[in-house]
Amino acid sequence: MTVTIIDVAREANVSPSTVSRVIADSPRISEQTKRKVREVMERLAYHPNFQARNLAAKSTKTIGVIMAHSTSLAFQNPFFPEVIRGICTSAHSSQYGIYLSTGGTEEEIYQEVVSMVQGRKVDGIILLYSRVNDRTMNYLKRSGFPFTMVGRPYQYEDEITYIDNDNRQIAHEVVDYLFSLGHEQIAFIGGNLDYVVSSDRLEGYRQALMEAGLSYSDAYFIHDDVFKSQGKGSVHDLMKLDAPPTAIVAHDDLVAYEIIRYLEELSIQVPKDISIVSFNNHALSAYVKPPLTSVDISIFELGFEAANFLLEMVSNPEVAVRSHFVSTALIERESCKRMNGLVE
Repeated sequence: MTVTIIDVAREANVSPSTVSRVIADSPRISEQTKRKVREVMERLAYHPNFQARNLAAKSTKTIGVIMAHSTSLAFQNPFFPEVIRGICTSAHSSQYGIYLSTGGTEEEIYQEVVSMVQGRKVDGIILLYSRVNDRTMNYLKRSGFPFTMVGRPYQYEDEITYIDNDNRQIAHEVVDYLFSLGHEQIAFIGGNLDYVVSSDRLEGYRQALMEAGLSYSDAYFIHDDVFKSQGKGSVHDLMKLDAPPTAIVAHDDLVAYEIIRYLEELSIQVPKDISIVSFNNHALSAYVKPPLTSVDISIFELGFEAANFLLEMVSNPEVAVRSHFVSTALIERESCKRMNGLVE
């Protein structure tokens, strides 16, 4: 049986007009009441027809941009300013502005997205992450509101428009590169497996080992939580193994910078004693010591194409679901060497 606005009002013990005002994100309704009504809407799986409302409403000429963390934390990572630069470039060409999320927790981010959608504050939304079992993504999909993702969706991959790198393939290629230098004892450090990008890169690493006839070892994998909590200690334990790695794949450049610092404190030199390769190719990676070999994942293009896709969806709600992998390139610098001692 179809759930109606009257059902929501009855369950929330408010009037139907109050539910309508909550859907419109009216400032006349308290935040407490909004939260109560939205919880009932979610529990009853009541989803207003936002596409119909969007056709009738005047465009806001604004794109909502949602990060996995608060802006204060996100902008500590060079990935986010660059991907937002790509979004802004595309948005500007269509005379659109952007509305950045400021939520500091998953719940705050979710409530902010609900407010953006129900209050018609934006014409569409870009999620700058893909998280396992993400409540916000699931809400956007159910609502029918236009959105795109930077990152392969954890589920509904054929039903959501997204832009990404082929993270499994590029991780495989990174390990193959280290194989070509004579390395076989290769560790993988970092990456929160709640995020699809991390699990995909780890899967590519494992697949490369398997195809080379090498076994995956938990001892050679340092999870993001362990790396953040133990820092130097986790790297020390790795290098004190009976068969320590000769090379490390870091989940991203920021992780690689930390690893290099910890190795220096342990009197282990890169690349003399161990090779390191990473992902993202931040501008600083050319200037750290040693300059870091890293995969350029075309961060600007990720944002630019995500915005292009979204603006097409906004202008034409019937446009087909699409996905696209942006090209990547391994930038060889001075953090890797052949096992015979030659620096690559």
